[in-house]
Amino acid sequence: MIARFVISMVCISLATIPFAGDYLAWAEAPRTAAYSLPDILGLAVQHNPTLAGAEAYVKQSQGQQIAAGAYPNPSITGIAGRGAIRDPSTGTHVTERTFTVEQPLEWTGKRQARQEAADAGLAGANAALDDARLSLLADVKIAFYHLLFGQRDVELAAQNVTNVEEVLRTVQARVSAGEATSFDSVKAGVEVQKAKKEVARANNALLVAKARLNTLTAGSLGKDFSIQGDFDRPKQGLNADGLAAQTLEQHPAVRRLSKLAEQADHALRYEREARVPNVSVIGSYHREAGDESLTAGLAVPLPLWYRRQGEIQSALGAKHRADAERLRAQQELEQAITQHAQEVRTAQEQLAVFETGLLKQAEQTLTMARTSFRHGAASLLDVLDAQRVYRQTQLEYAQVRADLSIALARLERALGTSL
Repeated sequence: MIARFVISMVCISLATIPFAGDYLAWAEAPRTAAYSLPDILGLAVQHNPTLAGAEAYVKQSQGQQIAAGAYPNPSITGIAGRGAIRDPSTGTHVTERTFTVEQPLEWTGKRQARQEAADAGLAGANAALDDARLSLLADVKIAFYHLLFGQRDVELAAQNVTNVEEVLRTVQARVSAGEATSFDSVKAGVEVQKAKKEVARANNALLVAKARLNTLTAGSLGKDFSIQGDFDRPKQGLNADGLAAQTLEQHPAVRRLSKLAEQADHALRYEREARVPNVSVIGSYHREAGDESLTAGLAVPLPLWYRRQGEIQSALGAKHRADAERLRAQQELEQAITQHAQEVRTAQEQLAVFETGLLKQAEQTLTMARTSFRHGAASLLDVLDAQRVYRQTQLEYAQVRADLSIALARLERALGTSL
């Protein structure tokens, strides 16, 4: 009897709180590629298709800028054919030839407005590229912290399986020694199955988080990878409101819409300038039966029936819409800054609760429950409850750390700058 009691005490003492030996063995799985957050950010910038599309749009706008500065090309027309005059010596019709050169002349104001619209379009495309990069980096950080939490969730679930299995073995030994009922053994076995179910859930959530992060890098992380790193924390003296006042006008989304409004303004000016038609200079050379002639003239379209009223109305509507979009974006960013700054403060307050007492109290409760159970002063239910509270506290602590990191990433995106 004494020997069995000693064995049961040894089994309980082996069930350590944070990291059991079996958990460490589980954690030492076959090694896979481990990426840090800077590694993944670099891969995302290189391979993400959304960012590649934004870069292609910049090149497209560069081409439009070149086209906007081009002068109209001249046109040359050549006509040859049998004329009405006959050659007296042969009686055949004499061939006549006509060559005409036409050069359109564009008014200076029209070309300048078109160029300035294209310049604003290129600046807007560059701002859109910056905005896409800013959003991508924030999305990668958020996905990284979700995955980091997922890894911690799996670790805690596996650790819990190890611990409840130790409890089950202890209970079984005590049942054999007549110190516990078979009901306690069944109850402990149920807890083991529930713990294994949690491992399956955590592993599934981990796979989903890995797939999300890998998608942002266009699959460049591979199918089997892991991440290394830690959650983020704000720097001391973070003042989101002060940063918002300094950075809001320079936010890529605001700059993009400002340039869009500027482009619409130049487009409106171009349409108004286009009401005055271009003039074409025409020169012609004609030869027939030895006679030659040179003529010159001007061609001017007459806008009698239509003076681009539709184009002007469309450009005016585009300008008003761009102004409204810019105002909406500013208001949304201000709201996002306020929301995410509050999320950061809330997560910091919750984190302080864990780190100033709750984590230690949960650990002490589990230690006391195990000690009492070892001496017969606590029931199996007390130990299992203490184990659940400890695991839940550790999981919630990891969740709050992840929430803080994610809130910081979202705040960075709203501010348009790193914190």
